[in-house]
Amino acid sequence: MTPASVAVPPEMSDGDAELLSVAQALLDRVRQAERHEVATALRTADGRIHTGVHVEGSCRRSSVCAEGVALGTARGALPPGAPLEVTSVVSVQVKPAGQFRIIAPCGVCRELISDYCPDATVWITTVDGDRPVAARALDLLPEKSRRRW
Repeated sequence: MTPASVAVPPEMSDGDAELLSVAQALLDRVRQAERHEVATALRTADGRIHTGVHVEGSCRRSSVCAEGVALGTARGALPPGAPLEVTSVVSVQVKPAGQFRIIAPCGVCRELISDYCPDATVWITTVDGDRPVAARALDLLPEKSRRRW
């Protein structure tokens, strides 16, 4: 059974709403409990959409988040030497009640996104779970140490 879709927040742009739709469609197609429970869709500065799916490992530490998979896919699609410029990121999960929801990246993925694309828009759901909002990637990590590449 297909989970109920997330209502598009009124402040979400058409482009970001497209990311939400792509992420939900991907997760609906590949979702498997305890193995593939999160999907991410992101847009690069050239307008292309790249996706990733969470891959759970038997040893939790071996698991790979959907955001990291999507970033790697986006980087792999670029020509040699081209910078990875992500403009927006949307990740979704299905709640136990059978409803898609926008989720915030974990701490590791926040680091990864902000390392490569500090100004990217990342959609998260507020702590009270009330509504999705947009945040700048770097703002998700107050006092982040900046590494010079």
